[in-house]
Amino acid sequence: MRLTLAEPSYLKESISIISDLVNEARFKITPNAIELVAMDPANVAMVVFKLLSSCFTEYDVKKDTEIAINLSNLKQVLRRASPKDMLTLELDADNMLKVTLKSNTTRTFNLPIIELEEKEQKVPDLKFPVTIKTSSSILNEAIADVDVVGESVAFIAEPKKFTLNAEGDLNQAKIEIKEDDATKVSTSSDEKFKSKYSIEYLKKMINGSKLSEDVVIQFSKDYPLKLEYKAVDKVMLSFILAPRVEND
Repeated sequence: MRLTLAEPSYLKESISIISDLVNEARFKITPNAIELVAMDPANVAMVVFKLLSSCFTEYDVKKDTEIAINLSNLKQVLRRASPKDMLTLELDADNMLKVTLKSNTTRTFNLPIIELEEKEQKVPDLKFPVTIKTSSSILNEAIADVDVVGESVAFIAEPKKFTLNAEGDLNQAKIEIKEDDATKVSTSSDEKFKSKYSIEYLKKMINGSKLSEDVVIQFSKDYPLKLEYKAVDKVMLSFILAPRVEND
């Protein structure tokens, strides 16, 4: 296999974001895309990543290949890639992942392929009565606001309105986002849907805004949350986050 990217930013940013949640992961390299499905060590969050072959200037994959890599190692190497570099990924004979960065110099890094014990992760089949499409910056600002107050945030959806609500010991934050040109709220009924999530995890996930100006938010009552960031014909990065269920 030999893959070359003329603009390394999609891979570089994606790995940087994913490595905040997952230490080691298995990549599936198919003739159409590089794919990854991984759980964080606490089993609270799942990451689903797809970098399409149309992103690459060279994409030579004869058959499906799986490689497991330490993501913080890969992140350190990709951090060295500048926007002008051509980035090439190859598997060498010694079972190493060879990463070549080429501009006016050629730099080569070899990363070991690791053995992963864990079984292959399956993306759960979730049904969402709520879908909100908004700009990434609106969600980022809202999460920054609730982060001032608490550790968890309630997502509340009702027709034409999306609200984030957080409560600390004494203080409270409420952010109301009404439907407009930048935000579309669709719900399957007129009822109110509410679910709570960890702000700590959300702060890592909203870095997906580096890949896309828009985000799709899906959830239900006391149900997992899905955030999806997409650049058409290039990259898709989505997160599934377990709800925080209150013990009253």
